[in-house]
Amino acid sequence: MSLNKNKIFGYTALVMAILGTALILIGLLKYRAYAIGFSIAGVGFYAMAWAFNALKGRI
Repeated sequence: MSLNKNKIFGYTALVMAILGTALILIGLLKYRAYAIGFSIAGVGFYAMAWAFNALKGRI
């Protein structure tokens, strides 16, 4: 299995989306007092994953 640039960007986007989801869920389920901060960080991870996904095939 060879990893070219597009596959690396795809896997990175997937991992970042999973981390964003995990941050949001941790904030909502475990640390209710800091849920807004965790959610903002999670949305930031979603934004970076979207940017990496948009870069696939362009670099």
